[in-house]
Amino acid sequence: MTALPIRRRRLLAASALAVAVGLAGCASSEQSSEKSPTANSASGTAKLTIGIAGDEPGLSLASGSSYVGFDIDVANYVAGKLQVPTANITWKVIDQAQRVEALTNGSVDLVVSTFSITTERQKVVDFAGPYFVAHQTLLTRRNDDTITGATTLDGKVLCSAAGTTSGDYIKSHYAGKITLREVPTWSECVRNLHDGTVDAVSTDDVLLAGFASQSKYKGVLKLTGSGLTDERYGVGIKKGDSAMVTKVNAALKEFISSGEWKKSLEKWVTPSGYKIPSPPSVG
Repeated sequence: MTALPIRRRRLLAASALAVAVGLAGCASSEQSSEKSPTANSASGTAKLTIGIAGDEPGLSLASGSSYVGFDIDVANYVAGKLQVPTANITWKVIDQAQRVEALTNGSVDLVVSTFSITTERQKVVDFAGPYFVAHQTLLTRRNDDTITGATTLDGKVLCSAAGTTSGDYIKSHYAGKITLREVPTWSECVRNLHDGTVDAVSTDDVLLAGFASQSKYKGVLKLTGSGLTDERYGVGIKKGDSAMVTKVNAALKEFISSGEWKKSLEKWVTPSGYKIPSPPSVG
């Protein structure tokens, strides 16, 4: 007669324990999501098309059917603060030379693609940021000791992605001294360097560090010389949309102050050996 009540009490205790564990598990999951560098807890039907690169290791690189890297984390975080869930982001890979046009013709809403803020670009598009400051330098073959910096570029063939501040700097400062070969993407430049058809690639140090650390280039290519310029990365926005600039600036400030900026860089960029700088002042 006493066995049934005891069994019931055990079943009730087990059920209560299962509910408690389940609740604890839910709380743990929510906290984990909030701490993730790519956290985007937005919900709803709002959508964004964001222009990105797809071939920049550590910054914006294709990984299966998705993209990973610091720029992707920046874009995803900003989208979340604009109440656009990750599932509603359309990632649009565009060449460096297409970034301004993509914004002006409306094919993208934002551009997050190592997009340097310059006076010339600000005439036709707006920027939020900067969210990172890089420095233009050189990538050369490891066994080439003829190039030690900018002063040893005479007679050399350099590669740059078309439509970039890096290419513009080389053309304005080394015209007649070097041959500049412009191609659509940085990955093509690096392949040309590896194959021996150009002598060096010149662009931002954080980008070149990512390429140099890839397994197929590690020990073969090296960063050379000191920074030629400061490159202030901004989020590109259609000209005149001051409300969007304000919102994105607020999101970038929070991305930095929350510690997610540093976490993302440590995850994606630090493995290349690149030393993480102090965060810039946004706005």
